[in-house]
Amino acid sequence: MNDYKFIQYTVSNRVATIALNSPKSLNALNQQMRLELIDVIDVAEADEEVRVIVLTGIGRGFCAGADLSEGMPGFDSFVDQCAAEYEPWLMTIHHSSKLYVAAVNGAAAGIGAAMVMNCDLVLMAEDAYLYQAFSAIGLMPDGGATWQLVHKLGYHRAMDLAVNAGKLTAEQCLDHGIANRVVASNSLMDQAQQWAELMAKGAPLAQTAIKQLMRDATNLCYQQVIENEAQAQSVLIDSKDSRNAVAAFFKKQRPKFRGE
Repeated sequence: MNDYKFIQYTVSNRVATIALNSPKSLNALNQQMRLELIDVIDVAEADEEVRVIVLTGIGRGFCAGADLSEGMPGFDSFVDQCAAEYEPWLMTIHHSSKLYVAAVNGAAAGIGAAMVMNCDLVLMAEDAYLYQAFSAIGLMPDGGATWQLVHKLGYHRAMDLAVNAGKLTAEQCLDHGIANRVVASNSLMDQAQQWAELMAKGAPLAQTAIKQLMRDATNLCYQQVIENEAQAQSVLIDSKDSRNAVAAFFKKQRPKFRGE
């Protein structure tokens, strides 16, 4: 296992936890942290024992966004920096066959908010919030946040949030469908682990198919979604997991899924 300076990585009961670990800066993403994030996500992806990944932050905040004090070391433009240091881990989460759960403590600002919205499921502490801070410093949401905000909030609410450097509380995120659950701050990680372990016992092939289809659904017509579902369902019907689960159902037993 690699040693990380700004990331804590643990695995328990088929759940990997990736915790941003720069609490003095509220886990602002500096360059080394971004590179470590790319590496640790690749480690979790490659581990066949890991089925669910929890993303969180250590300390009072989830992530304060990018570390603006660094500038763009080694790059002539943000286009190049984004392609090298942001897009790889964002797209790995997006295309992953595994489920990603954001466990949000405190502020998730800037790219931190984009990270949260890119996860498949979101658990927020009651005092957590998403903050689109960009326009306050003359910038705009990035890391795919404009796409995420429009899809999750609709155009008008997304525009209001982006141009006015708005915040969404945990309860507002719950109301708008960004968060799945809001829990007491002192139970956030216990709740996240329990929830992730429950999903880790589920059917990984079905979870992967559901994730892929739902990620594509908004860009496809209804008929194409029906056809894509049929193709994926056909594969699942023929899987060992499904056959064993159907047999267990009739025997009134709990199925064991192996991803086969």
